[in-house]
Amino acid sequence: MTFFSLRQLSSILVFALVPSFALADDSYAIAGISIEFILFALTLLGVALFHNQTFYVALAGLISVAFYKMIFTSFKTGTGSAGFAGHLGHEWVTLANLFCLLMGFAILARHFEKSHVPVILPRFLPHDWKGAFGVLVIVWLVSSFLDNIAAALIGGAMAHQLFRARVHIGYLAAIVAASNAGGAFSVVGDTTTTMMWIAGVSPVSVSHAILASAIALIISGYVAAKQQHAYSPIIKHAHEHTHVDWGRISVVALILVFAMTTNIVVNRSFTSISGSFPFIGVAVWTAIFATIPVRRHDWEVLGKSLKGTLFLLCLVTTASMMPVEKLPAASWQTTFGLGFISAVFDNIPLTALAIRQDGYDWGLLAFAVGYGGSMLWFGSSAGVALSNMYPEAKSVGNWLRHGWHVAAAYVVSFMVMLALLGWHPEPVRNEPVLAPAVEGQSPAGTQTDFNPEISTSE
Repeated sequence: MTFFSLRQLSSILVFALVPSFALADDSYAIAGISIEFILFALTLLGVALFHNQTFYVALAGLISVAFYKMIFTSFKTGTGSAGFAGHLGHEWVTLANLFCLLMGFAILARHFEKSHVPVILPRFLPHDWKGAFGVLVIVWLVSSFLDNIAAALIGGAMAHQLFRARVHIGYLAAIVAASNAGGAFSVVGDTTTTMMWIAGVSPVSVSHAILASAIALIISGYVAAKQQHAYSPIIKHAHEHTHVDWGRISVVALILVFAMTTNIVVNRSFTSISGSFPFIGVAVWTAIFATIPVRRHDWEVLGKSLKGTLFLLCLVTTASMMPVEKLPAASWQTTFGLGFISAVFDNIPLTALAIRQDGYDWGLLAFAVGYGGSMLWFGSSAGVALSNMYPEAKSVGNWLRHGWHVAAAYVVSFMVMLALLGWHPEPVRNEPVLAPAVEGQSPAGTQTDFNPEISTSE
């Protein structure tokens, strides 16, 4: 695809619907669908069709939606360019936090890969498809107490070594799914569950999501492990003289400790200021700079990760401008649908709206919005981060064709959990004090005064 054709695509996104304004009603909608949503849908379609130029498509979509709102409608923060500037001012913390996490965890993943831990894993893993499944279980467990981005990148680093850099796209989808499923039942494992916890939802009220999470891991993990074993089996023997680089392990550990500690302390003790600064992102980079004397960081990976990171930020910013005001009545059907919506629309504002609406089964909601983003490679920040490591995954068609088991696992797991445990809505104990944020952003960067009239966008 040439740059000229990209400019044409940008023009189409901006102007294709202009002739229809005269036919639309005063709310600027077509067939009851907001123009913003139509432009966003065209952007996602462009991402699916032009997977080799996803950044430029996402940038074109962002520009088209921004200009449409500046010229024809308004932002909740005002009109015109001033309104757009105000909107970015409202979103800067979440965007900065996400940028810092994606770039910082790219360095973390490289340290983990060079620590030689993935090389010695064959000593402890089975030498058939069950070894590939074991890696997914590790990712699932790690994600229950760490950020899903870190868990996915650690899984990607392990897979790169264990499968001789030949990783099946279906297995990449399973790594993302495992990282998202692992945090669905833990209030410290995912931004969405931490939001529920801060709002007053008991950790016990989300813990039963482990049932659906485990079923999804087994279904998707089994199919993906078989795919990977047929494509490139796990190496059978570790290098006998390979030793773990404990210096690099200490770097990885310090980065993760900084992230976890900041996450817990800020969100439990300083909630009133948690949305004013990207605390966890800065904490990650503080640890990175502090460990420069320990081991040289591979700064080269930042260049490789930059475009993918900016791609996600474009999508997140575009989604933040969508007129999301309310959700349908709380029910298991609504919750089930939110899982599919979260594959293309960030799950954090959806979760914030659900908390404000109240009356959900929080375990089912946590699984739906947490796991749903795994269905597409750009549906969660974990997927985007892993795709930076494996660019061949940046194809919606290939992701759906080879990673079909992720969507199947979502449907089966959700329905089994619903059938066995039922629908048990509970009220939030405390008044919600949450602001919209972005999927993949640590809760420490989540704002804590949610206004549903200012919607935001893995």
